[in-house]
Amino acid sequence: MTRGFDAILCDVDGVVRIWDPEIMARAERDNGVPPGTLAAAAFAPERLVPAITGGTTDPQWRAAVADDLAATYGEDVARDVVEAWTAAAGAVDTEVLALLTSAREHVPVVLVSNATSRLEDDLVALGVTVDAVVNTYRIGYAKPDPRVYAHAARVAGVPPERCLFVDDTEKNAVAATEAGMTGLFYRAPADLRAALAEAGLV
Repeated sequence: MTRGFDAILCDVDGVVRIWDPEIMARAERDNGVPPGTLAAAAFAPERLVPAITGGTTDPQWRAAVADDLAATYGEDVARDVVEAWTAAAGAVDTEVLALLTSAREHVPVVLVSNATSRLEDDLVALGVTVDAVVNTYRIGYAKPDPRVYAHAARVAGVPPERCLFVDDTEKNAVAATEAGMTGLFYRAPADLRAALAEAGLV
């Protein structure tokens, strides 16, 4: 069977790694902080973008989040909330990882993530092994910037038009298509399984 792709480029969070929303909710609830407060502080664009494009390290990002919370809730509460959040590394979707592992028998699999400086350590802790990792923290720009897709294709050693790009954020999948790849908007493992099966990779 002729392969449909020569590389799989795959997002991490929301695809390979799943985050339990209770992690943040529990950290807030246990410390008397209103729901949504931690996410609002951590994922505000002016706070998050530098953390995923090399402007601040993961510890610096989390320390800044703690400073934000401390201004309202005090240093002790802020420290406890951020420590509880930081202790989590997420969980692997074993079905997705099995599909990617099977695909690696035929083509390289590269993870491409808008992530902070701790991504690589998290992947080791979670036991995730692939051919390469493109962490936007290391390259200075984040999806959906077209440079991310060009960089990922170079890392894979494959022309963009021979890459399948998998992402659970629709605009990132669309940007991959605009970059010449086949973009797959991921919603469930069945989406990935179908795409790999059609391409002769599972």
